[in-house]
Amino acid sequence: MSWWEFWKAAAPKTEFVQAYLDATTDRILGIRKVDQLNFTVLDTETSGLDPAKDSILSFGGVKITQSKILVNQAVEWYPIATDSGKKTAAIHGLVTVPNTLSKEDFAKNFLDYIGNSIIVGHHIGFDLEILKTLLKPFGITQLKNPVIDTYHLAIRLEQGPMQNMSNVKHDDYSLDALCRRYQLSPDDRHTAAGDAFLTAQLFLKLLAKAQSKGITTFQSLLS
Repeated sequence: MSWWEFWKAAAPKTEFVQAYLDATTDRILGIRKVDQLNFTVLDTETSGLDPAKDSILSFGGVKITQSKILVNQAVEWYPIATDSGKKTAAIHGLVTVPNTLSKEDFAKNFLDYIGNSIIVGHHIGFDLEILKTLLKPFGITQLKNPVIDTYHLAIRLEQGPMQNMSNVKHDDYSLDALCRRYQLSPDDRHTAAGDAFLTAQLFLKLLAKAQSKGITTFQSLLS
């Protein structure tokens, strides 16, 4: 390891990053019941589909505790973006936004908001990658929270845990398709806050289906 690499590795964490790392030190016990778990459902609207180059235009989040959506804790934030949303404006309608947060303020708010909760989202991998790009300058290269993707959870519950993904009709598991199947009205679609709330409603439907299959603990939910 070069001295430069050593210096980078040893760089002190900012106070809010250290607070997040401290909060996520303890593991969630596998025997904990699902209705005792805390979830943060999130979504992002972005300037494109390349997490390394594109920017977050808006972030939406909502909490689930004791199997209830905490609407009063829902958030929608707009971090300052390095590029415009013109490429994807036809989807989310965002070109210019008011009340933007600096990247540092967004990072601080975001890490405090998710805390040690379980992160939930639909096709959550993309959201996490672009969030990590924004967080990297502040010393976060990997979020420590457990993660559940409603896309994969829906496939597992409907087709079984051993389903060959190459045989899955992926369009049947889009957020729109699942909302139709579980009779959810797609209000405020393609906004970060709207999609987070819609995903939260879908997640509760999937949790009810999981419980009917005997999936009642944190460990069994992740298995």
